[in-house]
Amino acid sequence: MKLFIVAALFVAAAMAAPTTIDGDAQIIVQNNDNIGVGPYGYEFQTSNGISQREQGQLKNVGTENEALEVQGQFSYTGTDGVVYSVTYTANELGFQAQGAHIPQAQ
Repeated sequence: MKLFIVAALFVAAAMAAPTTIDGDAQIIVQNNDNIGVGPYGYEFQTSNGISQREQGQLKNVGTENEALEVQGQFSYTGTDGVVYSVTYTANELGFQAQGAHIPQAQ
């Protein structure tokens, strides 16, 4: 559960990243698949180019190693006009993000 909270915080922080200012952005695509139990998924796209997609499921249910595994991606246009895209996985190993603008450990 702690991992889920940490992953959710990272996603929230990433979504709060600067974007092109457009107070009139509209949701143009929105899909949710979450009945409260089992796997979940969602996606959305806005008229100002922001998009996000995520799916997750509980692994090793009922064991000591039970963990939520989440995979997703988001993208947005920065104030510099560049489209930034991030793909990520969050699981028992932590939050692992990849993107052309994200430094990778060597």
